[in-house]
Amino acid sequence: MLYRHLGKPIFFKLDPEKAHHLVIGGLHTAAKVPGMVPLMRGMYGTSKAPELSTELFGVPFPSPVGLAAGLDKNADAVEGFSAIGFGFMEVGTVTPKAQPGNEQPRLFRLPPEEALINRMGFNNRGAEGMAERLAALKSRPIPVAVNIGKNKITPNEDAHLDYKHCISVLYPYADFFVVNISSPNTPDLRNLQHGNELSVLLEAVKEEMAVQAKRHGKSKAVLVKIAPDVSDDELEFMVATIQNSGVSGLIATNTTISREGLTHANAKETGGLSGKPLRDRSTDIISRVYRQTGGKLPIIGSGGIFTAADAYEKIRAGASLVEIYTALIYEGPEINRKLHSGLRELLRRDGFAHISEAVGADHR
Repeated sequence: MLYRHLGKPIFFKLDPEKAHHLVIGGLHTAAKVPGMVPLMRGMYGTSKAPELSTELFGVPFPSPVGLAAGLDKNADAVEGFSAIGFGFMEVGTVTPKAQPGNEQPRLFRLPPEEALINRMGFNNRGAEGMAERLAALKSRPIPVAVNIGKNKITPNEDAHLDYKHCISVLYPYADFFVVNISSPNTPDLRNLQHGNELSVLLEAVKEEMAVQAKRHGKSKAVLVKIAPDVSDDELEFMVATIQNSGVSGLIATNTTISREGLTHANAKETGGLSGKPLRDRSTDIISRVYRQTGGKLPIIGSGGIFTAADAYEKIRAGASLVEIYTALIYEGPEINRKLHSGLRELLRRDGFAHISEAVGADHR
């Protein structure tokens, strides 16, 4: 209620990107003030619920609800986000070299649709800078995934070198990695999802992960984030390639370039659309991936989750974990408690003792 009646009206009067930086900066600063992290945890944190805690890729997750990549691009606010009820979070997308991203304005709200359009273009301060910030964390109460991408000026034939560089620099600090080949805001990036380019890229990624595992004495998972804007045949080929590569799982899905059904004036803006309009398409892709892989390739579901019912629908479709982003902007930090309590209630309703029993339930 505090966010809805006080915070949101203020933030929504600001330019969206300025509001974004204000939130990240505020959480970063708050984490440095003695007593603020416990205070935030008391206001917005979630209680321990054994039925919602799970383990995936050898990583324990206190809750199946995480923060998607794109909000904390530089790992500036890990401690702050860790205190408001998330079970895990992604940082990034990070690229080997710092880059400014696309020209502003590049972030737009669509309030009637409860959606966002962004064409940020992987603006970030680079892999080495992120490594320094993650290394400096005093504590890490939730798993942190590092979402990696290529620099804008890197041609696709050299893209694997960028991904390998990010892994080599950030391996000690990530609980797992996410390979982003599905943002619509870096020219030609989505071409890496198709044909031989995908096989070559994932082979290089797996090789680097093996090198770093040997160097550091610990294996870590790597997932691939896919786009929703693919045909059935493209999806089938992509998923088969991902599964055959031996990576640990995938995230479905990134933002969409579709504008179907939108009415707000900002719908004309180019970029990736997130929020409620993406919900059904991302859930459909989760279901298709689960069926194709027989449930053997773990899925993190992302796209349009605003309620516990939305999250549960993705879990029953085949997602082992889920992520939110746009809902946090529209609903505020209270959303995690709502999702947490709502998921527990839905599990009880359906007679499941643990969240893992609900994963893929619609296929049984």
